[in-house]
Amino acid sequence: MKWLLTFLAGALLGALSLFIYLRQIGHDTSQPAVLVALAPAAVAVTAPASAPTALPAPGQPPVVSTDLSEAELPLRPAQLTPLPDASAPAAPAATAAKLMVPVDGVKYAQLTDNFDQPRGTERHHEALDIMAPSGTKVFAVADGKVVKLFNSKPGGLTVYEFDTTEKFAYYYAHLDRYAEGLKEGAAVKRGELIGYVGATGNASPAAPHLHFAVVELTPEKQWWKGTPLNPYPMMAD
Repeated sequence: MKWLLTFLAGALLGALSLFIYLRQIGHDTSQPAVLVALAPAAVAVTAPASAPTALPAPGQPPVVSTDLSEAELPLRPAQLTPLPDASAPAAPAATAAKLMVPVDGVKYAQLTDNFDQPRGTERHHEALDIMAPSGTKVFAVADGKVVKLFNSKPGGLTVYEFDTTEKFAYYYAHLDRYAEGLKEGAAVKRGELIGYVGATGNASPAAPHLHFAVVELTPEKQWWKGTPLNPYPMMAD
């Protein structure tokens, strides 16, 4: 009779252990089968090779492992790649390069912004007048190319220069004379001598000056045609 009670107690303990183990693994069908050996004195349970956690003692809650591989962990904020901000402003359009003051000895602080001064009742100046004695050197405001040397009634002796991108034209007017050797098609560098201040064209002989303008060219790249831009904020010493 004693051996029968021992056998029944061992069987009951084995069944309880099997029940707890199955609850722990959640009935995972990918796990190897569990071998239960019933003996009069003990019950042996063979756990899957991939389960590193020992079975809990009878009556104790199962222990759930929190050890996850790096691949199983959720991404931390530092690992997330931010999406482009659709509300961010677009890159600004190309603008004219910073220009040097083209008249020798004249500082930026001495300039007057007279771009919007009216000329009669139908037009504005759309240029800067830089006052200087006749014969004062005039320099290229930026790298570029001489595209036209022209003598007109309003502008007198003039130089039209395109910048290196051929997006902008620089216009120098009322010159007394050109620099020696200056020719159409010649490349010029910023600060290179291109002419001398004068009063040719419709300028007053009593007030020699350089009439300087900047024009944004049309796609046709015509030296006489474009949108006037104010040179004053583009200049620096």
